[in-house]
Amino acid sequence: MRFEFITPIAAPVEKVFTFHEREDIFSYLVPPWQKVRMVSRKGGLEVGARLIFRVFIGPIPITWVAVHTAFERNRLFVDEQESGPFAYWKHRHEFSPDGAGMQLADRIEFRLKGGPLVDLLFGWLVRLQLLLMFRHRHAATQRACEG
Repeated sequence: MRFEFITPIAAPVEKVFTFHEREDIFSYLVPPWQKVRMVSRKGGLEVGARLIFRVFIGPIPITWVAVHTAFERNRLFVDEQESGPFAYWKHRHEFSPDGAGMQLADRIEFRLKGGPLVDLLFGWLVRLQLLLMFRHRHAATQRACEG
């Protein structure tokens, strides 16, 4: 399954990329309604960086381990789930010049645990949650980087 969210941002690519490198970026980008906390972070955005989150699906806590697998300064970074709530998760964060500003794109490939039938029944719900989350994230990025 795929999800994509793209937003034009009136700021240089370098500024938006640098914003994503902040040590405290997690506090800016996580929506206030989302139950998730950072357990540990080793590295920045480069290949080999490792993040461990605690996410809550309802009242159930789940540990999510993400590893960065690709990095090109001011262009992209990629994180992939090593373990967590999905059968497969790959998230590309892409930064592209666009006229006087840039485009921020989040492209996600995922599969739910339980196989194709579970994807069919619940994939729409995951896409809805991703839509709400990335609306918040991109709006936060615009507020921090524009002007």
